[in-house]
Amino acid sequence: MPARTIPEFRNEPATDFSKPENRTAMEGALRKVESALGRTYPIVVDGQRLTSTKTIRSLNPSDPDQVVGTFASATAEQAEGAIRAADAAFPAWSATPPDQRSDILFRAASKMRERKHEFSAWMVFEVGKSWAEADADTAEAIDFLEFYARENLRWSQPQPTTPVPGERNELVYIPLGVGAVIPPWNFPLAILVGMSSAAIVTGNTVVLKPSSDSPAIAFQFFSLLEEAGLPKGVFHFVPGSGSVVGETFVRHPRTRFIAFTGSKEVGLGISERSSGAAPGQIWIKRTILEMGGKDAIVVDRDADLDAAVEGVAVSAFGFQGQKCSACSRAIVDEKVYDAFVEKLRARVAKIRVGNPREADTWMGPVVNEGALKSISEYIAIGQKEGRLISGGNRIDRKGYFLEPTVIADLSPKARLSQEEIFGPVLAVIRAKDYDDALAIANGTEFGLTGAVYTKDPAKIEKAARTFHVGNLYINRKCTGALVGAHPFGGFNMSGTDSKAGGRDYLGLFLQAKSIARKL
Repeated sequence: MPARTIPEFRNEPATDFSKPENRTAMEGALRKVESALGRTYPIVVDGQRLTSTKTIRSLNPSDPDQVVGTFASATAEQAEGAIRAADAAFPAWSATPPDQRSDILFRAASKMRERKHEFSAWMVFEVGKSWAEADADTAEAIDFLEFYARENLRWSQPQPTTPVPGERNELVYIPLGVGAVIPPWNFPLAILVGMSSAAIVTGNTVVLKPSSDSPAIAFQFFSLLEEAGLPKGVFHFVPGSGSVVGETFVRHPRTRFIAFTGSKEVGLGISERSSGAAPGQIWIKRTILEMGGKDAIVVDRDADLDAAVEGVAVSAFGFQGQKCSACSRAIVDEKVYDAFVEKLRARVAKIRVGNPREADTWMGPVVNEGALKSISEYIAIGQKEGRLISGGNRIDRKGYFLEPTVIADLSPKARLSQEEIFGPVLAVIRAKDYDDALAIANGTEFGLTGAVYTKDPAKIEKAARTFHVGNLYINRKCTGALVGAHPFGGFNMSGTDSKAGGRDYLGLFLQAKSIARKL
């Protein structure tokens, strides 16, 4: 039977909502999802639906009176049961041929593509994504499924070895075991899908602790994998608190690896707690950690200022600045600083903040009341450290809405210049020249994304050599990494540089085994 031909990977295109048929389809999806809000959801372990005396309520940040869903919150015993079930399912799943595992991802991608707007609609309600931001999140999730399904086939092929007379040698990659996947709320579908599908397709079994701010979209993906034919026991849906479920997953001796995306503080805690060996543990746990950022866009004196302003504004305030890749600092050469700030003020004034249920909303709410309070405190600090250019206030309407805020004239060492805020707040810093700007850009503990606007080829090359970030962009925004095109992950306190969406990524979920046969 001839081998089947799999089309070359291509990124899922963004939806053009200016077309009436696409707007109509998205409106229909929003109505359908809205009719499903408020339901109760279980823990799912080994295919069994379980309840708990404690619950988690997912709320719409645009209207906190609207309950997106109520979820059973797992106990430590239920979390341990999920690990035991995943451990029991591992031998059979790891022995499943790689092409069969990839086929499940291909089917899941196809089903998600068919219901693309519904998945996006869940994120509009649950985390306040605009239509375009939600659509991009869903497209990236489809990309991860398609890309990792293909990559799994590549990793399962014969690997090159040096010939030795009298021997037949091979190198194979085998799965690790039970993995804990702990995704964030800000890319509640894409990152969840990326980490989970990479672990599953390579033959591992997964216990999932979704973010308590976005369990509903996580359950939609869990259900999708069931529809796609994933055997029970391979993937377990275990919502709950970090102190109970997360701790159980991280410390359990049968957990082989932890894939986490979130804050620096939580990521470092996982690294520390997983580094020891619990009683009965026979391996060193592997951690795949993507943490925070304090990302900078450098604007040189010869830059196209209009392009730079656009790139900074979109990077800083897209999805309310709630991206680890968001532009948190604009570092501008003093020769064009004043002109840049005035152009930026005018651009930010055009941003429409509103309920993302509406098609023309560009910026929605921050995710919850705690985020609103924390970001507001940073704005107050920033007004003492620098000069308020735009925003600075909570918007007087139901929900967790803030104005897009720009604070200029900040010292590179100010708190607003150093600490991750994770909200719609931009620090603008004056640099003496290009070299000073790069030094300021590198002057934090993070190293995730960055961008440079300049027309000088020599300066571009210097940034490529010395701007110490995992993802560097030239004359474009610092957000919007595409699977396959921009493998994503950062340096220093931004994580383990895992390069999600790249050709190295599946290796993090595998281990190599050398087999030599004497002839």
